[in-house]
Amino acid sequence: MNSWPGANDWLFSGKTFAAAMLALYIAMAIGLDRPYWAMATVYIVSQPLIGSLRSKAIFRLIGTAIGAIATIVLVPNLVDAPELLSATLALWTGGCLYIAMLDRTPRSYVFILAGFTAALIGFPAVNAPGTIWDVALARVEEIWLGIVCSTVIATVVFPRQLGPLLSERILAWVSNASTWTQQVLDGTDDKANAFAHLRLAADAVELRMLTSQLAWDNSIWQSATRWVGEQQRRMVLLLPVLSSTSDRLAALRAADAITPGLRHLLAELSLWVRAGAPPPRAEADRMRSRIEQLQAETDPGADWNQVMRCSLLLRLYDLVDLRQDMRDLRRHIEEGGGPLAHPLAVPTSGPERLHHDQGLAVLSGLAAAVTVLLTCAFWIATGWQAGSGMASLAAAACCLFAAQDDPTPALKSFLVVTLIAVAAVGIGLFAILPNVHDFEMLALVLAVFFIPVGLLIARPASQPMGSGLGFLTATLLSLQGAYSADFVSYADGSFAAVLGVASAAVVTALMRSVGAEWSARRLLRADWRDLAAIPASHTPHQRDAQERNAMTGLLLDRLGLLVPRLAAVGAGNDLAAVDALADLRIGINMVELRNQRDVMAPPLRQAVDTVLQGVAARFAAQAAAGRELRPAAALLRDIDRALDAVIADADARDLLLQLVGIRRGLFADAPPYRPRPQPPPDDADRPDPARQAA
Repeated sequence: MNSWPGANDWLFSGKTFAAAMLALYIAMAIGLDRPYWAMATVYIVSQPLIGSLRSKAIFRLIGTAIGAIATIVLVPNLVDAPELLSATLALWTGGCLYIAMLDRTPRSYVFILAGFTAALIGFPAVNAPGTIWDVALARVEEIWLGIVCSTVIATVVFPRQLGPLLSERILAWVSNASTWTQQVLDGTDDKANAFAHLRLAADAVELRMLTSQLAWDNSIWQSATRWVGEQQRRMVLLLPVLSSTSDRLAALRAADAITPGLRHLLAELSLWVRAGAPPPRAEADRMRSRIEQLQAETDPGADWNQVMRCSLLLRLYDLVDLRQDMRDLRRHIEEGGGPLAHPLAVPTSGPERLHHDQGLAVLSGLAAAVTVLLTCAFWIATGWQAGSGMASLAAAACCLFAAQDDPTPALKSFLVVTLIAVAAVGIGLFAILPNVHDFEMLALVLAVFFIPVGLLIARPASQPMGSGLGFLTATLLSLQGAYSADFVSYADGSFAAVLGVASAAVVTALMRSVGAEWSARRLLRADWRDLAAIPASHTPHQRDAQERNAMTGLLLDRLGLLVPRLAAVGAGNDLAAVDALADLRIGINMVELRNQRDVMAPPLRQAVDTVLQGVAARFAAQAAAGRELRPAAALLRDIDRALDAVIADADARDLLLQLVGIRRGLFADAPPYRPRPQPPPDDADRPDPARQAA
């Protein structure tokens, strides 16, 4: 990645500075009490992509209003009991952060802003509670003005659209998935590529976040938001299909059991996948016909290789359906959306399920509440007038960095940023601003500092620090319509800011600091608990396909969150040996088996229930132990007995796919399954030789 700012970075920084100056000028012109809040808000809300900016701006507007309303309700009623007011605002901040941590969409900004806006408005107003309505209204006007100016400038002046970037990212993802598909079909896939395959899951999670902001974009892709979501869901479903296909083909190649017909089909599929221009839809139909022809020639009751071929062909059929759907959707999106010309082969309707860590959310909210309480206790005990700023900034710091596994390093960096802002403000207030006599000169002076700040915001790696530096510097400068700085106010405000951020860093380090390994184990335990609950969690009124897709989405969402944490843990940790994709395949197969149990014959149902309960018990034991365990040999025998029951029932052959998937996921190195010989037909069913001779 180029370390030097590019043209887009400079353009973004210039637009952000223009929006800040516009907000500051309007705020001064209409006589708002603290016009610098409008400028500071611009640096908090600015985003390079218009879709991201608009989505977050709307939710920030709502969150600011909610925080102001909470302040109006709480401060006048509790101002005579400062300890109770402090506890109430601390609980409000922690509760809002808890809710925000459970909402992994742009909507979470409603709760983040509602949490620390109440602190930013409420604490400074305790000395004049009778004016709380005017103060809250003024703060909302100033913050809203900053949000509106930022949004208008970003929308009107050379807007950088989200759609083209999302399109580029999806094409890159599909290209990587196609490479994996070709490796699987050509026999060149191996365990050395395992982490690259897991990286696809992490990329899919990031793409889901971008897709959630697409409805606010102004590109052609905005009108096709629904279909981009459908594309993203099929990308998620493709990963377990590729993993299963790779597993089956690896086993068949190891047994030298690839028939000429299957080898020819794999070569045709490989050419179809790598085709430069999307081939006609008739090619997909031809691939399906070839698969169906090979299915008719396969007898799963003959031997294990035939069982594996049957399972493989079913997965290849799924692969063709998903790839063709993705091609159709890509073409449809590029044409602007609207009604589909052809129905999609794979249904993906139903609610989306995402991972929510209740424990981490509680811990984050509790750490924020304790931080606010401690800073308020110090403020009350000392009677320090600037203590309100310390408590306000401590609340904001806790909320802004809570989403990270370990916010402590970011808060330490934010503390350094605070010190830089304090130094810059001191130079500006007492060495430069006394010589500035009009707004034009003020804008030129501010540009020297704030244009580089905008460059920091433009780069993802430095964006949090850039936003913090812009916000803190604008706030501490406290620009008004006329120069009115004094050193005592500057020193008090600066010391309060440093103490507020330092308090957040210390409390977070003591209460909320967790590592990548801790988070990875929590994600795996959550996976294993959900897998263990599958046999008992069937909802009769829920469509089976929806339930399977929801479970797939949830497990892959966790897998996407797990990948960067596994990379941070390193290969030497026992977590590196966990095959999360195998667990995902097992989970999908368990859901499908459970959903079909009600229509099974009693002997088959009993055999399948035994398998499901055994697999669930194994995952429950892993969740309790916090590590992967070797499955019991008795479970392998139960699976083989269930396979015998399926092969004996001609109407239940579709269940082979699920049972083979579970067997391969748990016992990849076990000896091949040997079908039990079927009993000879009854005498009444045997042909009569005399009648045949006649």
